Amino acid sequence: MPDITIGQLTDYLHTIAPPYLQEDYDNSGLITGKSTDIVKGCLFCLDVTEEVIDECISLGCNVLVAHHPIVFRGLKRFTGDYYVERVIIKALKNDLAILAVHTNLDNVYKGGVNAMIAEKLNMYRTEILLPKPSVIFNSHPVGSGMVGYLAEPMNTTDFLHYLTEKMELKVIKHTPLVKNHIHKIAVCGGSGSFLLLAAKKAGADIYISADFKYHEYFDAENDIIIADIGHFESEKYTIQLLYNHTINKFSNFAAHCTNIITNPIKYFIK
Repeated sequence: MPDITIGQLTDYLHTIAPPYLQEDYDNSGLITGKSTDIVKGCLFCLDVTEEVIDECISLGCNVLVAHHPIVFRGLKRFTGDYYVERVIIKALKNDLAILAVHTNLDNVYKGGVNAMIAEKLNMYRTEILLPKPSVIFNSHPVGSGMVGYLAEPMNTTDFLHYLTEKMELKVIKHTPLVKNHIHKIAVCGGSGSFLLLAAKKAGADIYISADFKYHEYFDAENDIIIADIGHFESEKYTIQLLYNHTINKFSNFAAHCTNIITNPIKYFIK
């Protein structure tokens, strides 16, 4: 089979998550590397860290496909004093391409981050929680979060056990369990506090996301349960999602999911 260029890989991933769907603050797309270079091997990850760069090199790969862009804002110097600078320096020294597929993958209905969470939880009748007005992609609205139903209502405590099992969680931070049963669920991978009002308006019994600040928990106002499962925990399956999208299209190069746990948050459990 003919060689695949980094540009062709980028273009393919953009057929699944077009760059015009990313948020204004985002920096998805090719961050380092030349689009004309041949893909020798590809490593998929959530975050690009120095350890992940080393893993990529050890596997003989020259492309890193990440969910989170390593560069969000402009870098003014490359002294290596800051971990982002060190990552970029090491990538450039080793001719590694870094490609990010971030909020554009969050915002699609089919094959996106929130669709995968919904699949993990066996949700049905799903739809975008906060659609972008008049934006359609693959015959579906696009936007932030997802809302849907369990096949049958579940006792709330039983559902929290179910959630820990399906999402492989160590802990769930949550507001008071003001619902006796869980049937309608809202989800958002990553930082999703901005969608709480939309989840309440949708009539969800529980909103599963991450990165709520202390005072934001009060905004549940006993109308909904907030379940903060952690940023990494809510998005870790995106690694497999990106891998699956790629190997379903290409078989010309080796593809690997990272073995590095990049979650910077650790838990001490008494």
